[in-house]
Amino acid sequence: MKNRNLILTKAKETILAESKAIANLSNLVDDEFVNAVECILNADGRVVVTGIGKSANIATKIVATLNSTGTPSIFMHAADAIHGDLGIIQDNDVVICISKSGNTPEIKVLVPLIKNSGNHIIAITGNTESYLGKNADFTLNSYVEKEACPNNLAPTTSTTAQLVMGDALAICLLEIKGFSSNDFAKYHPGGALGKRLYLRVSDLISKNEVPKVQLRASVADTIVEISEKRLGATAVLNDSDKIVGIVTDGDIRRMLRKSLAIDSLTAVDIMSKDPKTITTSAMAIDALDVMENNNITQVLVVDEQNTYVGVVHLHDILKEGIF
Repeated sequence: MKNRNLILTKAKETILAESKAIANLSNLVDDEFVNAVECILNADGRVVVTGIGKSANIATKIVATLNSTGTPSIFMHAADAIHGDLGIIQDNDVVICISKSGNTPEIKVLVPLIKNSGNHIIAITGNTESYLGKNADFTLNSYVEKEACPNNLAPTTSTTAQLVMGDALAICLLEIKGFSSNDFAKYHPGGALGKRLYLRVSDLISKNEVPKVQLRASVADTIVEISEKRLGATAVLNDSDKIVGIVTDGDIRRMLRKSLAIDSLTAVDIMSKDPKTITTSAMAIDALDVMENNNITQVLVVDEQNTYVGVVHLHDILKEGIF
């Protein structure tokens, strides 16, 4: 029990310590940050992000975030840079150097080489008075009072602060560029996230049957249509082939609970009027919203001319993994 309590206590202390340090970063953001964002915006090249040790790990994540939000970026390990990889940096690239101390030997060697090539340097460092802080064109202060590590040695709070500063850069660049959800979808075509951004209703129903009956169709014929098309519902159309209702499995069950004398009933007698519809061009996630907001599992689909073209089912959305 003692160990369990210790684990819970230390976990909470770590989270609170890091959250306090991150909150303080907002007090350290100043005109230097604005100038750094403008420098990246005005550059014709890419953003090269570099660091060593744990800062290098943070650099790779910042690169991934920048690339996914519309700012072309590439990672360069600081140690490898001074042993041949310096060629990664091209004319007009902006270099972000990440270092807690700002005084590591590799950074001290690397900074003059970058400046001699005429590239701007943005520092993310916890020591603005360091070699890196003094020699960068723009210095972003990621100072933390102490690490979450009880020995104040293992990079924990400091690397979280570096990561958050990188996120702040990426989001500012995204906002100023007007990077939209459609732009985001272009960079995230795979997985559930991408599907939420690009998958349309037309994609979901392309292989579905199109269940439909006329107003005066018998209940038996209506049940057969629902069963054969396997979508749990059928549209009810008038003589002009316009939607006037929907009959679902639930409508059938409710009808049978009321009466087994169904021979005289037709689709119009058991249908739900004014059913929810959605267009083929709507996003799949919008179809899900309609279902959730109306507590239904199917939505009738129409084209741009309001012609009935099929049914999108909750299972179609679940199958794509976007729920």
